This record gives sequence, C-alpha cells and structure tokens, in this order.
Amino acid sequence: MSGEAGLFGGTAPLAVRMRPRSVDEIVGQSHLLRDGSPLRQLAEPTGNAGVSVILWGPAGTGKTTIANVIARSSNRHFVELSAVTAGVKDVREVMESALSRISDGGAATLLFLDEIHRFTKAQQDALLPGVENGWVTLIAATTENPSFSVITPLLSRSLLLKLRPLTDDDVASLVTRAVSAPEGLAGAVSVDAEALASLVRLSSGDARRALTSLEAASNSVGPGGIVTAESVAAASDRALLRYDRAGDEHYDVISAFIKSVRGSDVDASIHYLARMIEAGEDPRFIARRLVILAAEDIGVADPTCLTLAVAAADAVQFIGMPEGRIPLAEATIHLALAPKSNSVIVAIDAAIRDIRDGRFEPVPKHLRDAHYAGAQKLGHGKGYVYPHDVDGGVAAQRYRDGDAPRYYEPRGHGREQELTERLARIRAILGDA
Repeated sequence: MSGEAGLFGGTAPLAVRMRPRSVDEIVGQSHLLRDGSPLRQLAEPTGNAGVSVILWGPAGTGKTTIANVIARSSNRHFVELSAVTAGVKDVREVMESALSRISDGGAATLLFLDEIHRFTKAQQDALLPGVENGWVTLIAATTENPSFSVITPLLSRSLLLKLRPLTDDDVASLVTRAVSAPEGLAGAVSVDAEALASLVRLSSGDARRALTSLEAASNSVGPGGIVTAESVAAASDRALLRYDRAGDEHYDVISAFIKSVRGSDVDASIHYLARMIEAGEDPRFIARRLVILAAEDIGVADPTCLTLAVAAADAVQFIGMPEGRIPLAEATIHLALAPKSNSVIVAIDAAIRDIRDGRFEPVPKHLRDAHYAGAQKLGHGKGYVYPHDVDGGVAAQRYRDGDAPRYYEPRGHGREQELTERLARIRAILGDA
C-alpha cells in the first residue's frame, strides 16, 4: 500500500487500524473467548498471571490481534519479537528486562513471539527460564502444527489453543465495519454486493488479506467512489472466479475435478484443481476428496495412490497454502495417470448389503477362538490348518459355510492384472476344501 495508505485518513494500513481494541471485538474465535476461558482470564488485569499459550491457526485469523488485545486489557508490558529476525541474544534480553521490571515492582511482561515454528531448539530453550518462572507471559503464534515445531518442554508449559479459519460471514462483517468505522474508511467509499462477495472470496478466511484488498480497491476508486467487483479484481491483480463455496459452482467444479481424475485426463484435472485453489477453496476439502478417490476409483490397481493421497493431505495440513498447492498437484497427477478400478468399493458395498439383508451364517467352528477354557470341548479351533505350514501359504480349508458369494472381482487393470491370476489359483485351492 505504501504511499497511498493515507488516502482515507490514516498512515497505518487499514488492517492495522481495524485491529480490535477489546476481547469483545475479536471476530471468529468465540470458542476460545467465551466467559471463563483461559484467554478471557488472561485478558483480566489479575487473571492467569504467568500462564503461557501457543496460538495455532491459519494466517489472518487474529493471532497478533489477540496478543495485542490481551496485553492492553491486562495492563501488561507488551514486547513483540519475530522469529524471523530475533535471535537467542534478543530473547535473553527480554527475559532479563522482564525479571528486572518485576523486581522493581513494575508491570509484568507479555511476550508475543510470532512464527515460533521458525525458532531453532536453542532459541526456544532460551524462552524456558522466563516461562517456567513466570517472568513473562508468552503468547506464541504459529501456522504449523506445534507438535512438530515446538520443543516438548515449552509445549508442556503452555496451553495449546487452535484458531479456526474465519467464516465468510466473519470476513463480510469485518469488511462492512471497515467501510463505515471512523478508524477505517469512515464511509468515504461504498462497496456493492458483488464487490463484498469478491473480497470475501479472495480472502480465503484471511481477515488481513480482505482488508488489504479493500484498501487497494478503495484507493483505486478514490473518495466518494463505489468499489465494484471489477475494481477489486483490478486492485488485487487476480481474476475473480465465479465460485461460491456453498453454491452450485463449488459442487460443479469439484465434480468436474473428480470425474477428470477418474477419467485419466491429467490436464483437465490440473485445470479444475487450479480453479479451486484460485477461488479460495479449502485445500483440506480437495485433499479429502483425493483420498476418497484413491480408494474408490483406483484401489489395489495401484495401492501407492492411497498412500500418496494421504501424504498430500498431511502435507497440506502441515505446510498450509500457497505451498500446499504442490503436493495437491503431485497427488492429482499421480492419481489421474494411475490405472483405475472400482473393485474395492464394489466388493465392500456388496458384502454390506448381504449383512444388512441377513445373509450371513455362524462362524465355522475351526475358525472360532480356541484360547479360552472350555473352547476345545465345543470343538472350537479343531481342524484349523495354519497357512504358514502349507506350501504356497494357502491351506485348502473353508472360511465360510454354505454357498458363499464372491465379492471381489479384479478388473485386470494395473496391479489387478497380476491379482487376477493369483486370485484364480487361491480360489481353486479353497474350492477343493
């Protein structure tokens, strides 16, 4: 924003000017800010002194805001460090100053440490004396899973609080308030409905991104102007996709994506993936659908697909966006080019239908548990053949009584071509029992 930031009455960026000044003004984290919650108590002047917290959540959900509000509400001395620029020396200086301030009867210190996941073990170790002895109240923020990035001693001495992504309604409320608030744009511009929807969509649940885009669009139309979807698109330098995460386009695009992967059109698959990413679709939703597709439409034709899809889902959760687009694309390409078979879902669904229709019989006696007293008298386990004692590892014995139906029929694609021949040999042996 640089030189244009003051166009509507303030040199600080709009996102900074609109930061809540009290706990009640914080939007989207009601599960952490209810009456009696640790954060509520921490915001009280005499509440929870020395209790430290780690705030874990996506960008733009209010981690810095919460720290500022708590420091202001509790009358603590506020110090902010960024893990990108601070070193062990900086941390130790904060600890020494906090101890000195307490010793002189001054205010307690609240240390806000942004991006703690970037701190090395040595840097995190430097925090421990102050946290353990209550010299500082630490509020650390991270976008990554703290279990992988924060040392155990620090985790055990802190409350781990997970922030939720802002909903579309949350973001719309913040934008609307920023347009009219005296500390915001003070009504200098108006925002039409399509522009509001565009700002919400582009934000992907990030309040800071929404307010930054609003400010850029407002600067482009000038005082007295109307912010439209076109001005938002021009200011943000991104094409606005017609995409409602709760509407038809959401379902149409994900449907086209799944059908393209199932149909082995890798280019169409990547196209629809890009559309969802650019429209701000939840990447975890995309990852979940890929996991389902790997089991439902590929199955044992290429068992590596399920492993890769789960790994992609874990990676998205671990690294977030925009980097998460890369493992999503890798999984999409691998799944699109893999041999396809729906034999797994056909087999399990057929078996479930039979169970629901009452088509099942008692477990054969030779397969029943024979490890409890009296089992042998009932004939349990008698006649069971241990497959590892037989050449080829397949014993000629029955595993179901009666005329048992077949559920799994390999399609002959990919690895299932090999399984077709093996299954035929196994069924021949079992059928001779």
